[in-house]
Amino acid sequence: METDVPRVGRRVGELHTQGVRLYDAARTLLADHHRALDAVRSALAPLRDELVAKELESIPVSRLKDVTEGRLRLAALEAAGLGSVRAVYEASRFELRQIPGVGAQTADQALAAARQIARAVEETVSVRIDVDRPDPRTAALVGALYRLVEAGPELRRAVDTAERFEGRLAELLPAARPATGRLRLALAGRRRREAALAAVAELRALTAEAAETDVRLRLAQASADLLREPASEIEVWVDFEVRSAEYYSQLAEVSAHRTDVAAAEGFVPSEVAERVHAQPLDDTHRRVALRGYQSFGARFALAQRRVVLGDEMGLGKTVQAIAALAHLAAEGHSHFLVVCPASVLINWTREIRARSTLRAVPVHGPDRGDAYAQWRERGGVALTTFDVLHTLPVPDGTSPAGLKDATPAGLKDAAPAGITTTPALLVVDEAHYIKNRDTRRARSVAVWTERCDRVLFLTGTPMENRVEEFRTLVRYLQPDLVPVIRESDAVAGPHSFRKAVAPAYLRRNQRDVLTELPALLQVDEWEEFSAADQDAYRAAVLEGNFMAMRRAAYADPEKSAKLQRLRELVAEAAENGLKVAVFSYFRGVLETVRAALGDGVFGPISGAVPAARRQRLVDDFTAAEGHAVLLCQIEAGGVGLNLQAASVVVLCEPQVKPTLEHQAVARAHRMGQVRPVQVHRLLATDSVDDRLLRILENKNRLFDAYARRSDTAEATPDAIDVSDDGLARRIVEEEQRRLAGEQPD
Repeated sequence: METDVPRVGRRVGELHTQGVRLYDAARTLLADHHRALDAVRSALAPLRDELVAKELESIPVSRLKDVTEGRLRLAALEAAGLGSVRAVYEASRFELRQIPGVGAQTADQALAAARQIARAVEETVSVRIDVDRPDPRTAALVGALYRLVEAGPELRRAVDTAERFEGRLAELLPAARPATGRLRLALAGRRRREAALAAVAELRALTAEAAETDVRLRLAQASADLLREPASEIEVWVDFEVRSAEYYSQLAEVSAHRTDVAAAEGFVPSEVAERVHAQPLDDTHRRVALRGYQSFGARFALAQRRVVLGDEMGLGKTVQAIAALAHLAAEGHSHFLVVCPASVLINWTREIRARSTLRAVPVHGPDRGDAYAQWRERGGVALTTFDVLHTLPVPDGTSPAGLKDATPAGLKDAAPAGITTTPALLVVDEAHYIKNRDTRRARSVAVWTERCDRVLFLTGTPMENRVEEFRTLVRYLQPDLVPVIRESDAVAGPHSFRKAVAPAYLRRNQRDVLTELPALLQVDEWEEFSAADQDAYRAAVLEGNFMAMRRAAYADPEKSAKLQRLRELVAEAAENGLKVAVFSYFRGVLETVRAALGDGVFGPISGAVPAARRQRLVDDFTAAEGHAVLLCQIEAGGVGLNLQAASVVVLCEPQVKPTLEHQAVARAHRMGQVRPVQVHRLLATDSVDDRLLRILENKNRLFDAYARRSDTAEATPDAIDVSDDGLARRIVEEEQRRLAGEQPD
């Protein structure tokens, strides 16, 4: 007992007090989190109940027989005027018993059947938030979700930490209490004494861990985030417009909305699904919450190691890849490589920096040698293009076979022989670019895939439509699987094909997994000017020609970075059978797009086209079988036309008047649209696009624009213009100063 004396008394009492404070902090956060979740559920319930009621109203009462296998007698209910399942569902047992011919058994059976149908309907209905028609109930829901979204992905980690500490401390604190005083410990029995001293030792370790990782501070910060009130209702609505996907992600998580699990998991066999579910996914270095199907995709890439992720466009393949990168970084890996077309390199750079804590290192352009050496030394995610990859020394210090002479001297110096910076994960975006194994880009990728243990190919092209192309991609990844890939699997349908190739391929479609997501997905497509673009832009700036600056990215169609990205978006939409509406302020830009896309393009619709002709163009576009493209001048095509056949919208440049964009998108994103609408806005870095967005995205202007929305504003784009008279002049002057500063002395 003498050796135990130093452990008891004041020091243990202080330790116990620290544990109590930590326990209280954990419980406080969990209580705040539960209140936030309850607020969302309370706001969601009446909206969902209304949707369920509408669905039940449309289901005839005769369907109750299906649930009871024909045993239910409905004649008396129908005679009493109960024509729908809703009428039965909302009736009480007493009310049904009052109907002549309805006994206790019939009433109970009818109610049970109606409730069973209602539960099934509740699992399928999806609450959508219409930002253009806000009402008090949806405002309450968005306001409740705001707290969870604003708290960010750190909230989930904080709650997990709180649950762990709360659960452990709930056991340790009572067990350790006898050791807080010498007399109390002395009066305890031998077993309680031993348990108390053991609990003190564990409590000391737990509080030390909490102090080292600032657990109390993190829990308190999470609680503060959950209690933070928005400045106004307008702020909440504007935030929802900007981050609607995050709001819907939180809504799906809180409401436990059930999607088709088999579809969300790409119809992979159970043994593959079990392996994927067993794969952990660390979010320490991730700054974005994942949808359930996205989490499965990231885990699939990690568990299967060398795979093709072929999700339909708009499902977030980039985010899933970043989640896999972030997990590997949390495991201690330091070097990663992304290979992509030049047109999406800037987007990858921005996404990695915005969605993770990982270091993005673009290895492109004249300074790529220095960037590559920096990546090799410091790590991070190196981002390069198919055309640059062949110049980079592979991990054994050589260039890809047959391409040694292409490596610039600077890169050879930057990466001497014997380097060991093998990427922990190689990501190849738009992997269908390497379907021809005889090309230089394909040979370069092949060399890197041979040296990397983990490889992730991304492509939105449905591989079951191109079996031979798929065999080519799998040959890079899992060559042993190639002999089992048969044409007959594809002929049997996409589900059969995906099951057959599940070890190396995962694909999900929008209609299967976006049932509760917003019908509008917005993506900013950032591009770097090509040399030709830059020359045209500089000339326009020197002339002080604001309009020429805005369309400079299309001055040389053969070398236009924006036009190249537009081609890629249209090609992917074509592969998926989606219709595309392309908008520009400039008729000349639309003519350039038309020439670039070739046959099968409708329009352009412009102010010079009579109204009747415009409608015929829209009708022909709508009636076209499968994929089609419609070109519209934004001031003409954004008003009065219904383009709900289009599920992809491309904006060739940002607009001075935001309502022009809003109306153009609204032509497709409206009642009658049965698919989510993807909006791709083509933007050029370090240009008028950058300057224009910086001004227009000022929050005060956004609030003002939202607050002043009206029927008049919706009908007439000129009714709201957040720009001022000197906007063009201001941007021109800024660009002239910036470019003058770049000139050599």
